[in-house]
Amino acid sequence: MENEFTMSVSPVCEKDGKKMAYVSFTDGERMAEGRIPDCKIIRSSGFNDGELLLLEAYMKRELSQLKKMASGIRLTDAFLK
Repeated sequence: MENEFTMSVSPVCEKDGKKMAYVSFTDGERMAEGRIPDCKIIRSSGFNDGELLLLEAYMKRELSQLKKMASGIRLTDAFLK
């Protein structure tokens, strides 16, 4: 995985009483979407299994920072800009 890619983090959402956020990775042609806090890739296109494992390891390693990013996003603020 030597290519540079873009990462985005969703706001925190709640499903079945559990809080979670989504992390997307893209490099133009390939994409992968993971979910935190379980740090699992739930959808992907173009990444091989080894690369997906690296993305999951990244989410685990950076979980604290990813949670801060997700909790700092307010949808109403985004619409007002």
